[in-house]
Amino acid sequence: MQLSSIPTETKNRALKSIAEAIEKNKGQILKENKKDIALAEKEGIAKPLIKRLALDDGKIKEMVQGIHDVMKQEDPVGKTLASLEMDKDLVMYQVSVPIGVIGAVFESRPDATVQVACLCLKSGNAAILKGGKEALNTNRILIRLMANAAEKAGIPKNSLQLIETREEVKEMLKLDQYIDLLIPRGSNAFVKFIQDNTKIPVLGHAEGICHVYIDKDADMKQAVNIAFDAKCQYPAVCNAMETLLVHKDMAKTFLPRIAARYKEAKVELRGDHKTRAILKGVKAATEKDWSTEYNDLILSIKVVSSAEEAIGHINRYGSKHTESIVTENPETAYAFLDKVDAAVVLHNASTRFSDGYRFGKGAEVGIATSKIHARGPVGLEGLVIYKYKVLGKGHIVKDYVGKNAKHFTHRKLDKKFGRK
Repeated sequence: MQLSSIPTETKNRALKSIAEAIEKNKGQILKENKKDIALAEKEGIAKPLIKRLALDDGKIKEMVQGIHDVMKQEDPVGKTLASLEMDKDLVMYQVSVPIGVIGAVFESRPDATVQVACLCLKSGNAAILKGGKEALNTNRILIRLMANAAEKAGIPKNSLQLIETREEVKEMLKLDQYIDLLIPRGSNAFVKFIQDNTKIPVLGHAEGICHVYIDKDADMKQAVNIAFDAKCQYPAVCNAMETLLVHKDMAKTFLPRIAARYKEAKVELRGDHKTRAILKGVKAATEKDWSTEYNDLILSIKVVSSAEEAIGHINRYGSKHTESIVTENPETAYAFLDKVDAAVVLHNASTRFSDGYRFGKGAEVGIATSKIHARGPVGLEGLVIYKYKVLGKGHIVKDYVGKNAKHFTHRKLDKKFGRK
């Protein structure tokens, strides 16, 4: 509980020290990262995963900038969410507090290690981190640098810890007395394994099966640019589009244009029979394709007869992650935004915008598709919960029951909790 009461100034000082340590030791970080890349290539790991693993000067710079962005965010701890006078001199405050100890298991992205650690630190939570085995050398040096920098700045020792093996993950799942929340990021099978083998609450998402629907009233230029960006800007991430849905009235003009762009980017297309009637030589999409997260330059395409059919397809095959519609018809747009069951829905914008940094959160610990206290890109606000603090002056319940019971005033107050 030491960490939960640390002042904002101390937490920001620790984050600044972490940023400086990463900048100062950039050469050593890149050296360790090269070891991981060499091992990954030797083991024949898929190229999209190696791309996520690799660091360079630009990614280190982004990593450091992300830390500074977290520093700028308002401290989520200690906010008065509500205050109520229950009776004279009996006041209840609802106040935000850290969750406690967070166990985060995530993919082979070293920048995720830094994001999760810094968000946990700023929100007053201790973190036990487990990155992908492919990034082990990189994560070791990053955690060591961050933990040392944070401790020197006044953060309690062992607030940031790294575990390295599957056996340690299995042991962590048993620690429901000590760990308050698990955040797994990875395959559907992996997240389900976590959920099925622990009593600890789990926050996160299993897959990112995202769609873009091109409506009959879409602007052609916008449609082509959005469909290309959603698939090709960074195909190896969970908010990249996996299935493109196109209204039948747009299909004959739109599909050849976007197919030409995809051909330049070497995207493999898989289509339903209506798509293949327009785009000759396209591979036939199977039932499995509609529920597959490719994380690669592969795209399934389906021609639909209406926006309602598109919404039905998304709600059947989507993973409740991120969905987008391209249309100039506001009624169709709002129907889509209302009816699609997903954490993030967009109108005339790429699915790639579904991101904690782009949503102004500084960074994210992940994207949650479950319907609990946090949903969508989870930043600092998703790493706190609240408690009720009640201040009285000798009040007892006996006075509020029975024949001569006192009445509660239940008057809402605009009052912050504090010592003054």
